[in-house]
Amino acid sequence: MKQVVHAACPHDCPDACGVLITVEDGRATRIQGDPEHPVTRGFLCAKVAKYLDRVYSPDRVLYPMRRVGAKGPAAGAAGEGARATQKLSFAPRGQPGAAVPTQANHTQTWQRISWDEALDEIASRFRAISVEFGSEAILPYSFGGTLGALNSASMDRRFFHRLGASQLERAICSAAGEAGLESVLGVKLGTEPEQFRQSKYIIAWASNIHANNVHLWPFITEARRNGAKLVVIDPYRTRTAACADWYLPINPGTDAALALGMMHVIIGENLHDADYVSKYTLGFEQLVEKVKEYPPERVSQWTGISAADIRKLAREYATVRPSVIRLNYGVQRSEGGGMATRTICMLPCIVGSWKEIGGGLQMSTSAGAAFNTAGLKRTDLMKAALGREARTINMVKLGRVLNTVNDPPVKALFVYNSNPAAVCPEHNEVVRGLLRPDLFTVVHEQFFTDTTDYADIVLPATTFFEHKDLQKAYGHYYVQVSNQAIAPLGECRSNVEVFRALAQRMGFEEECFRETVDAMIDVALDSEDPWLQGISRERLEQGPIRLNFDLENAGGGARATPPLPFLPFAQGGFRTASGKAELYSEAVGALGLDPVADFTPPTESRHGKAEGALPLELLARKSDNFLNSTFSNVGSVQEMEEPGLLEISAADAGARGIADGDKVRVFNHRGDILLKARVDGKVQPGVVSAKLNWAKMTPGFQSINVLTSEKLTDMGNSATFYSVLVEVELTKPSS
Repeated sequence: MKQVVHAACPHDCPDACGVLITVEDGRATRIQGDPEHPVTRGFLCAKVAKYLDRVYSPDRVLYPMRRVGAKGPAAGAAGEGARATQKLSFAPRGQPGAAVPTQANHTQTWQRISWDEALDEIASRFRAISVEFGSEAILPYSFGGTLGALNSASMDRRFFHRLGASQLERAICSAAGEAGLESVLGVKLGTEPEQFRQSKYIIAWASNIHANNVHLWPFITEARRNGAKLVVIDPYRTRTAACADWYLPINPGTDAALALGMMHVIIGENLHDADYVSKYTLGFEQLVEKVKEYPPERVSQWTGISAADIRKLAREYATVRPSVIRLNYGVQRSEGGGMATRTICMLPCIVGSWKEIGGGLQMSTSAGAAFNTAGLKRTDLMKAALGREARTINMVKLGRVLNTVNDPPVKALFVYNSNPAAVCPEHNEVVRGLLRPDLFTVVHEQFFTDTTDYADIVLPATTFFEHKDLQKAYGHYYVQVSNQAIAPLGECRSNVEVFRALAQRMGFEEECFRETVDAMIDVALDSEDPWLQGISRERLEQGPIRLNFDLENAGGGARATPPLPFLPFAQGGFRTASGKAELYSEAVGALGLDPVADFTPPTESRHGKAEGALPLELLARKSDNFLNSTFSNVGSVQEMEEPGLLEISAADAGARGIADGDKVRVFNHRGDILLKARVDGKVQPGVVSAKLNWAKMTPGFQSINVLTSEKLTDMGNSATFYSVLVEVELTKPSS
């Protein structure tokens, strides 16, 4: 029997693609992009196109496992140039006591157990820890492994709220950028991707569209065929930069300076939209004074972009209309990341490009669909459990939290939708904490990741093929239900099922722990948001639906007559306290920052003031074909990447006696990692670049995050992955 199931990709990507899964006799045999989804338009990115390899990988975790060996990834180091891959031989069904060896350059021993055994052990340990140390000694740790509304933040939040566990500040990725965006606009809204085809001047600012926002690319291609110009601003020569009409390499962490320099030119030459500014912005007079401090000649010294190019960029952006900026989160991963985002978001406000179809800015559209998250998460359960709000721990600080005295100390860690042993900064400190013998760690996962190497219990997790969910996007305005396509493999369970079962084991009697998936989707859609009017679960099960910006035609779907373009700020409508775009913000001033804007070089940068500063700025980049640490272990996806490289300029390599292909040591006071030099033109002198990968996929089991810092951003408490100084040296040949 053959059927085609409508689903949606839940991975941490702005595109949130509609997908069609062909199922024959209970097995998925094909995945393709939904041709009727107006953004997906029938194609998928290279990694998701190979998703069957992920679902049916022989390395899937299929059964609950208990550790019976020592914590840690290796009994001995991996051989030179080797990759520590795991080939698991699971015990036959019905033999839960059989040992499960991993075949790799190291050994770990796991014992298969039943779900009842796993749940009983977790519940028992949680009860004991709560009695001895208090429930806040238990810490959930999750992020963007899935962005489905249910499996990312619903039953799990209910469970930990009712338990009275510590709360997690999920700020590792986007919080600084969101804070900067909202400080100007008041809300995470932006230009529809479909409108980019009508743009005439497109700036991709720290946005590698061709690699990680690929469904925007066809609209840009169409615009360029109609005469548009694509400008890329990025410290790394990305795939998108290589395709640009004009590429402007910028020094890491100096984006705020460039935006202020552009506004110096635009305002100084009266290229701003005086009518839009007077009607819909607050604080323009203060901005006028501030930008006088940032002439292009001064800005050039920080950014590495010539004064002439800064003037040219500003003039073209302000006069070639409509102009649009695709801003991505790279700018906010530096010490001044919130301010960088804030200053860039001022640009469309002062030139008035929000008025035009194909104008404005897109960073996030996630506020378009305002699901009833309060009904999904039930924070009221936390107050009922504790009589107050639980303490909050920033996920960026995991290494410090696990290794310092806290009241209470963290005694249990439950990891899901994340791989902190790979993605957290200060990797060595994170690993030191995870190795604590008194730390009880549970990991709910699809594969044996870096983090499972330190787990006491590993629980098997479903892929999106194997459960149902509700999906919105942060790169377009379509809502989707992702229907379940196949039965879960082995004994895999979704996040919703796991936390529902744990709630029962803990004796939680609230009715919300018995809600079905369909009932929870209905709760999420039961929102006061007028843009969700007329959108029901039953309709979404048939395909994607655009948000109802045109309320007179409520319920119009993706297959209806093309709707009117959505222009969120054409006539103001900003969701700030003043109702205007806030070029001056008292809330920003209350953070101890300049209430207008400013630029201060990151402490760890060539222009910063770090004591004993090292000479090279490191970009700890994400791989083009992985997604953070996801997909790193899928063989067909690995073939598209060349891991273990340090990209370095010819000038910096020559000064250190390094040739292409040499083994090099990259180091700072936090740690070191061995990589292979790639001497090419993708980075400027003074900058080096390396990509994130699983530690277990590298010689020595090291992650690029051994070099990154727990220091937080100026706004939003995010990680400063791109404010890192290092040195590089040629390694001595082994004797």
